[in-house]
Amino acid sequence: MEPENKGVRGSQLKNMIIKKLYFNKAMSCAGLSELFDKSIPSIAKAINELMHEGFVVEDGYAPSSGGRRPLMYSVKANAMYILAIALDQLTARIQLFDLLNNPVADMLTFELKLLNNSEALGQLLEQINIYIKQTDIPKDKIAGIGIGMPGFVNVTEGINYTYLDAGGQSLTEYFTDQTGIDTYIDNDSSLIALAEQKFGIAKAQKEVMVINLGWGIGLGMIVNGKLFRGHNGFAGELSHIPVTEDGALCECGKRGCLEAEASLLVVAQKAVAGIKQGRITSLKYNINDHSKLMGDAILEAANNGDQFAIELLSDAGYKIGKALAILVHIMNPAIIVLSGRGAKVAKILMAPIQQAIHKYCIPRLSAGTELLVSELGFDAELIGASVLVMENFDKSVKAKVSKAKKAIAK
Repeated sequence: MEPENKGVRGSQLKNMIIKKLYFNKAMSCAGLSELFDKSIPSIAKAINELMHEGFVVEDGYAPSSGGRRPLMYSVKANAMYILAIALDQLTARIQLFDLLNNPVADMLTFELKLLNNSEALGQLLEQINIYIKQTDIPKDKIAGIGIGMPGFVNVTEGINYTYLDAGGQSLTEYFTDQTGIDTYIDNDSSLIALAEQKFGIAKAQKEVMVINLGWGIGLGMIVNGKLFRGHNGFAGELSHIPVTEDGALCECGKRGCLEAEASLLVVAQKAVAGIKQGRITSLKYNINDHSKLMGDAILEAANNGDQFAIELLSDAGYKIGKALAILVHIMNPAIIVLSGRGAKVAKILMAPIQQAIHKYCIPRLSAGTELLVSELGFDAELIGASVLVMENFDKSVKAKVSKAKKAIAK
């Protein structure tokens, strides 16, 4: 294993140990020693301090492989908490997790339209502060806030160029200042890809394309084991790959984009149009609902065998498969994961997606790519938001362990 961060000391080393135990569940002193290129006594000393401070617990002995079994250590679940927030174009979800990614409070879900809504930022902040207060968890025990959101997100500057304008201030600074808790933002599809790689079906895989099936169609790219962002940080705009020359007009101003042809919002619009034209379907009872409720109704109806809903999703799946064929030719991934809200109907989407891939892909390329369905599903973005916080845990400007230690002592 390649050594990491030689020469780290004291609290930084302890932060790094907490971070690694979060991602690896349980490790031995020897494993941590090899990982950080530090002596076993140094690691043991840091572990003992973390146990005394209430951050690490013994996790039993590793399975026998001949010889003495090493004692394993893991993070203490309730030593700190993570506030995860998942946004899409229409809805916000807020969930508090412990360090084992277990929910420790009820999830808050509320409507939050991002497009052309100048009040969205203030509305989101208000709900975050209300949620934190209701959980009754001290802020100094919250390791950070992670927010996943659609749009063109510059992670370095903390700015979303599409939604949530903070008047020139970075969103990370805005939320950190207004909540008193370190906050990190990222594109929703990127966080879903991180969740799948760290805790999902693509765990430890190095070449993975994760498709976020939702109101839009996003792409998170894991290349050589790391999230690939491209030159300006905007890599992965699968939704704006053209799948037809004279298709519907997309919000980006171009015609025939995948998102304008196959996103769940478009499927919902097609459902309403079909019902008005006389199509027989159980969806007729939802025709007066807005796009979100119709979209959710389509997923439910399709899984219950509604023929019209299945036709709509199959058509969308074929177009998604056509775009994925382009992706396979360019990236040659080992795995493509169908994740996000649409993973709920992945069994219906798989056949038309595969059909399009077979039609448009060179067999030698497509034969080496496996199409999988997420086990995290709609929870992937929330898990990814937690991952985002812990990815930055040992880089924070605040001494998080020191803060949490004081909170534990109260």
